Amino acid sequence: MASLFSGKDVKFKSILDIECFEIEEKKITCIVGESGGGKTTFLKLFNKMISPTSGEVYYYDTPLSKIDSVSHRKKVVMLSQKPYIFEKTILDNFKKLTEFNDLELDLEKAKKLLKDVSLKKELEVDASKLSGGEAQRLALARAMYLDSDVILLDEPSSALDDETEKIVIEMICNYVKENSKSLIMVTHSKKVAKTYADIIYTIDKGKIKEFNQI
Repeated sequence: MASLFSGKDVKFKSILDIECFEIEEKKITCIVGESGGGKTTFLKLFNKMISPTSGEVYYYDTPLSKIDSVSHRKKVVMLSQKPYIFEKTILDNFKKLTEFNDLELDLEKAKKLLKDVSLKKELEVDASKLSGGEAQRLALARAMYLDSDVILLDEPSSALDDETEKIVIEMICNYVKENSKSLIMVTHSKKVAKTYADIIYTIDKGKIKEFNQI
């Protein structure tokens, strides 16, 4: 299996100090650990939201520092814990997404994805009125619409109740497997990691403390 991301002697300020790591393609990788340990910072390296203070991160053996950030983020899409939602309709959110990424707007595809993430809202609904969990599900639908090679998720179920968490996490993991995508997910839930991950990295105080292949 090819190496999706890898790195050696990667440091970011006083937050991360990682000797080496390798993340395989077409796998579900979960990053777990205590709050403030560096999980989200580690995730942000992969789509160039931040760059290492020292060391190098590689994407398919190419240094990320040599890759155009905009084109890379179309291949590696990140969904943050509190995603940005355009304060117009749900449809406008898909329109903005497709315009920015030079894609055709497919209404049926948008409707299917909303159904897949259990967001039972019409396209004409005001997105600014959505609850935190609903906004997160809309952001998930937008991320899947892009059909990117890699999806990065930061605590995707933090605003969801237990029942919806199970539905949404299963949906995104099935989507990744069925479409030969790669998923890297930060989660506070060891149960989620053990249930869905192929590989688990445990990060503590900015260092990788444990690596488990399920």
